[in-house]
Amino acid sequence: MLNNPYSLFSVYGIEIEYMIVNKDTLDVLPICDKLLFSLDHTESNEVSLGKIAASNELALHVIELKTNGPTESLEKLDELFHQALHKMQPILKENNAVLMPTGMHPWFNPEGGFCLWPHGDKTIYNTYHRIFNCSGHGWSNLQSTHINLPFATDEEFAKLHSAIRFILPIIPAFTASTPFMHGQLTKAKDTRLEFYGKNQKAIPKIAGEIIPEFVTSEEEYEKEILLPMYESIHSHDPDKVLQEEWLNSRGAIARFDRSAIEIRVMDSQECPKADIACVNLITTVIRYLVENQPALVSDPMNTTALKTIYISCIEKGMDTGVDNSYYLEALGYTLEKSVSAHKIWSDLFAKVRNQISQPYQSVIETILEEGSLSERLLNAYHKGRGMREIYQKLCDCLNKNELFHA
Repeated sequence: MLNNPYSLFSVYGIEIEYMIVNKDTLDVLPICDKLLFSLDHTESNEVSLGKIAASNELALHVIELKTNGPTESLEKLDELFHQALHKMQPILKENNAVLMPTGMHPWFNPEGGFCLWPHGDKTIYNTYHRIFNCSGHGWSNLQSTHINLPFATDEEFAKLHSAIRFILPIIPAFTASTPFMHGQLTKAKDTRLEFYGKNQKAIPKIAGEIIPEFVTSEEEYEKEILLPMYESIHSHDPDKVLQEEWLNSRGAIARFDRSAIEIRVMDSQECPKADIACVNLITTVIRYLVENQPALVSDPMNTTALKTIYISCIEKGMDTGVDNSYYLEALGYTLEKSVSAHKIWSDLFAKVRNQISQPYQSVIETILEEGSLSERLLNAYHKGRGMREIYQKLCDCLNKNELFHA
């Protein structure tokens, strides 16, 4: 039931996940519970750090920082995240630990052993593990930045959902940060999302095509997406432990319990300044589409066609050539037969840059000039920098809230 005081783009909810690693070896450390206990002195899975909160995730070596409730502005939000990170530094130091950014650990092998969150009501995590076996990269080696955007009515939902599903396929081109796995190069710029799309393949309706289906109301969403998903998992989950909205693993999911849509395809970046700059660009572009492209609701693009663009962006990043005529025309390209993801993002940024504050404009310009974090990591690697050296530098970037340069 829609019951939300927040209208479109009036507030934001941002969540950023980080790996906890050994300071010397950079191997994962499953000590999230110790960190949270030291912060709050109680056995808790969430701790308030002022305007930012820290909480656990499925894997014990992952910690999440998030806005402590809806925030009205993205202005200087990276500073609040950075302050929260610094509040954790003494506890991390006591455990000879640091936090590592990006969407995947570059050499961790979860199939060799990982630890589930062991405290409180573990029913949900244990049920996931029993059904899907969470000893895999798509479960226990992935860190993302989630963007939550509100809606107050079915009409607002339809506009927001349509704009998000349209822009979703090219987000990985801009925000990919995962070109390594098992200590080697992969064939994708966004390896995290390659695994994300497969981690629940035993029950395909949970993730669908990653690109969400076109729906325009809560009632239609429940009928077309949620109920088929619950029916598909019922034989594995007769007690309905997992049959909630958050079971949905599409790249953007509706959370009617809080009247928001959560975007999940953004890899975590090297520091909060980079994360919030990317969030600024993505949300401002979505707002631009909502206000200027009503046809996305009245004449939606085919989900399969959007999926084709998405897969290409995962593999090729900014070099992806988008050649779908409907997609290009909706963005104002009436003569071009193919346009790179890099040019699309550059042109979109030019249209919305005045709505983004200068510090974040500078970050976006750097990404457009030097490449996504994934591409910058590859450049550093090809210049002869070792993987451990590169990721040590990334940990320093996180600590200092600075961008990574190849």
